[in-house]
Amino acid sequence: MKQPALGVVASVLVMAISLAFISLFAFPTFAGWVSFLTICFIPMEIVIGVTWGTQYPKFAGARPQPAKGLLLMLVALATGAVVALIHFNTVGGSVGPPTPMLAMCIITSVLTTFWLAIMWGGWPFTKLIKSPVAAGLAMLVAAYAINYLLFRTFFNYGFMQGAPVYVPSLDPHGLFNAWDALVFYITVIGVMFLSLNFDLWPFTTSQAVMQQPVLGIVWTIAALVIGGAVFYIGVGLMGMDVVAFMVKVPIPFIFGTIIVLNMMHASLFAKLAQPLKGLMNAIASAVVGSVLAMIYGSLAPVITGAVNPGPPSYDYEIWLASALLGVTFPFLIFYAEFFKMWPLLKTQQAKAVPSAHA
Repeated sequence: MKQPALGVVASVLVMAISLAFISLFAFPTFAGWVSFLTICFIPMEIVIGVTWGTQYPKFAGARPQPAKGLLLMLVALATGAVVALIHFNTVGGSVGPPTPMLAMCIITSVLTTFWLAIMWGGWPFTKLIKSPVAAGLAMLVAAYAINYLLFRTFFNYGFMQGAPVYVPSLDPHGLFNAWDALVFYITVIGVMFLSLNFDLWPFTTSQAVMQQPVLGIVWTIAALVIGGAVFYIGVGLMGMDVVAFMVKVPIPFIFGTIIVLNMMHASLFAKLAQPLKGLMNAIASAVVGSVLAMIYGSLAPVITGAVNPGPPSYDYEIWLASALLGVTFPFLIFYAEFFKMWPLLKTQQAKAVPSAHA
């Protein structure tokens, strides 16, 4: 099969598997333990796909498909299990099911890993450490450490006082409402995905900017400014509920970008030059992501049962965010990056296709 048909078929296949997986669980289980555990292995998935280019560890990366994909997936799952155990007993205070504090902290660990692996290109770990495996693992540990500091500094759950899920001892009492902090961070990382649609234009117009750590600094500042502006317009000026904004703006865009870049290998507008190519990719990502989010939302009552939107529990929004980015997103990356779309795409074809950023 050729692109973009290959990406469409592969995406539909993975989404069907994802929805079938979600249907196995009642909402409390899915929104609690299942989402927590699936999100735990995504940072390692990012390290394997981005920092290691699916070439490491060697015992897995050197194998032919499908053994390579299976072994890489097992490495991510095993690492995720360790991460889950550590976070549950520290951030989560060994309280089950996972508290909102634990859930949000593990979500932001994915965002922080994206930040280090893509925006900073693994710097300084890939520069200082010769072994790619050691550099990737060092970056992963740093991502969790930085994320924990960010979580303790910025997240406040005081608005949950009196609710059954509120555990006072686990509240970091940070600077901002936890929902605001989480959605702001997701929006900022959404700008990172916007830049990927543009192949990092306009940063690529300056050779000096494209060198680390300059790129990491400039890209981070740009993402904070643009992401902050989008967040302010949506939540501040337009008065959107912050959680509703999350599942209508940044999450669908991120999900759509994965479809357009990773699943379709950026083939829709490959013949166009930047910045027109990036603009069309971004529009396609927004449209595809929004349509798929609406489809997922309409299927929620069939897949899981009635889930009510809005405060205080935000069941529908949590279900949608978890279904899109907590389950389908990592499944898409497993298939697109670890398995290289085997068997729909032959091995020699997969080598000829540049891999998009995970």
